Amino acid sequence: MSFETPAPQTDLVALLGSRLCHDLISPLGAIGNGVELLAMSGTGMSPELQLIAESVNAANAKLKFFRVAFGKAGAEQRIGRPEIVALLDEMSRTGRLRLVWEAEGDHARAQVKLAFLAVLCLETALPFGGTVQISTDGTGGWRVAGEAQRTKPDPALWSVLEGAAHEVPPAQVQFPLLAEAAAALGRKPRWQVNETQAIIEI
Repeated sequence: MSFETPAPQTDLVALLGSRLCHDLISPLGAIGNGVELLAMSGTGMSPELQLIAESVNAANAKLKFFRVAFGKAGAEQRIGRPEIVALLDEMSRTGRLRLVWEAEGDHARAQVKLAFLAVLCLETALPFGGTVQISTDGTGGWRVAGEAQRTKPDPALWSVLEGAAHEVPPAQVQFPLLAEAAAALGRKPRWQVNETQAIIEI
């Protein structure tokens, strides 16, 4: 009798993320279609239906983003610029942050995963909103820079990116995941946060 080698823990986390996002996108889409049909039935888009439609759109955008950030990234998978820009535009319309993708061309999904995890990390330091620019130096390195009128960082949380042992709540799981995903590609995140700016370079 033979046994398969268990997948690394990070791979299992990514597979779980992909599964959850995949299973939730379909019912959310059905709810959105139902709202559209109700609006076309002659009653129009009532305030209640408008609220549901906006909530569904926000949830759909976040799930698509999470699917890249937390999901499985195959070695051969790539994501084109139009798809990335459209996704970040959706996130910008429904969230507090304006997300600007400045990298040209398509990129390996594993690389985009790093950038998206970095965006989620920056989000914790920009609770009052702001603008986040995502760019690459042309050699595979990423620079994710956020600007706001005021930041609110948690130094202990950010130290996790440097390998510090610190227990994180579920809402901040992106920090250890970014550190692990970067290490898997032979990199180590560098970060800096001041009163108006937060930057992660990978």
